Amino acid sequence: MIYASDFRKGITFDLNGEPHVVLDFQHVKPGKGAAFVRTKYRNILTGATREEAFNPNDKFPKAHIETRTMQYLYSDGELYYFMDQETYEQVPLMEEQVEEAIKYLRENDEATIKFYKGSAFLVEAPNFVTLKVIETEPGVKGDTATNVTKAATVETGAVIQVPIFIEEGETIQIDTRTGEYLGRAK
Repeated sequence: MIYASDFRKGITFDLNGEPHVVLDFQHVKPGKGAAFVRTKYRNILTGATREEAFNPNDKFPKAHIETRTMQYLYSDGELYYFMDQETYEQVPLMEEQVEEAIKYLRENDEATIKFYKGSAFLVEAPNFVTLKVIETEPGVKGDTATNVTKAATVETGAVIQVPIFIEEGETIQIDTRTGEYLGRAK
């Protein structure tokens, strides 16, 4: 059990049978009346964010989130299959669970999968990936005076804004958290 007075950023707790994570908190002790903990938290499963004030003595069960690194195997069109590299257990996931991360994952790449009570709820790609550009428009010569970008499709199907000097066949680095081009791969 965890008390509201123990809330810190990143703490996970159960509220009404669902896991939540503390995004922000503030211990408030007004001049008149009882102290309280003003909390901003997010439902881990739905993504909904709420703000609420709790009594510092309120108790909540701690939500245990399990994180595992798994290998992306393949997609059969409906499900995406990931394998635990220690137990060789395969986990099929729906598109809604992988839609953000799958744009940056190739077959056999590793991803971080978060589980709550044995069921996966979030897939995260590595923070930085190196992917090959398979389609982009040719750059216009002489158009290098400003920060001009163009769309480029990488091997996973994601469309990234890249500088105009990037050509098809080049390998680039991408920050998966923002979807931004970082530079050419070395």
